[in-house]
Amino acid sequence: MKKIFTLIMTVLFSIALLTGCSDEKKETSAKDATAKTKVAFVYVSSAKDGGYSMAHDLGRQYVEKNMPNVEATYMESVPEGADAERVISQLAAQGNKIIFTTSFGYMDPTINVAKKFPDVTFLHCSGYKTADNVGNYFGRMYEARYLTGIVAGKQTTSNVIGYVAAFPIPEVVRGINAFTLGVRSVNPSAKVKVLWTNTWYNPATEKQAALTLLDAGADVIAQHQNTPGPQQAAEEKGKFGIGYNIDMSAAAPNASLTSAIWTWGPYYASTIEQILAGTWKSGAYWGGMQDKLVDLAPFSKAVSEETKQITNDAKAKIIDGSLKVFMGPLKAQDGSIKVPAGQLMTDEELLKFDWFVEGVDASIQ
Repeated sequence: MKKIFTLIMTVLFSIALLTGCSDEKKETSAKDATAKTKVAFVYVSSAKDGGYSMAHDLGRQYVEKNMPNVEATYMESVPEGADAERVISQLAAQGNKIIFTTSFGYMDPTINVAKKFPDVTFLHCSGYKTADNVGNYFGRMYEARYLTGIVAGKQTTSNVIGYVAAFPIPEVVRGINAFTLGVRSVNPSAKVKVLWTNTWYNPATEKQAALTLLDAGADVIAQHQNTPGPQQAAEEKGKFGIGYNIDMSAAAPNASLTSAIWTWGPYYASTIEQILAGTWKSGAYWGGMQDKLVDLAPFSKAVSEETKQITNDAKAKIIDGSLKVFMGPLKAQDGSIKVPAGQLMTDEELLKFDWFVEGVDASIQ
């Protein structure tokens, strides 16, 4: 009898143990199902800078809104260099499985940290280096800049257009050239006067540069800067402006004609989905207007219907591939042919741009 009782108790204990294990597994599975993938973004300036970092943060917010399985956080105002490497390492150690580093100067720090965290995927914006767990990404902003050049070329009456530029690097040179080609496609008499600031984010310096250009006769101000300072200068002087990164009309409602803008959200969401699905592969992504990565902000009421039509027609041609911004013939400032008729500049050449097209009033320092 005692043996039977012992046997029964053993069986009951085993059932209870198995049930407990089953419940524990169910609880673990439920937690796994509700766990969010941690994703982090690193910004060189404030997430509310009114320009470059804000454009990326709008993309991060898009991810948060559309991907409930993702927890997307950010670190802002992170200096390039040693500080960046420390911050990126910290984010990886905190369990972030995907890290987007959004400034050119973060490239080497990103590569360095990636070696220490092979199970984390890193995406670096605007650089060129890759590794097994590091990709880079950027966009063909020059397509949008060409279109804003059309708007500026039609708007100017002085035929002097100011351009506040950050650094004389290929990315910035490429944008100035595309903008100038757009200007001169509708106004061959206009010139684009460039002033270098050697800053990415310095509102006062960038605004002062625009004021200098306005004093030199410019009546439209374009920019490759991270702040709306140049647009605010145009507003104060009663002139016009072409913004960058985001729609800058809120910062200069009377001056703003349109802006060349980034729409990072869909790219970020798609990339995260690929990584989570295990289909992502390291490489370089360079999206354009066809991918809706770059675009134009809405036109202001100061832009004529004729200008809107010309610009929208050019946009449609860029999207369908019938208009290539850097298709020859292209002349340098001295009038010499740099790209023969019918020849298209390669991506490799665009990434090394070190000369100005005809119509640019500046030198590459």
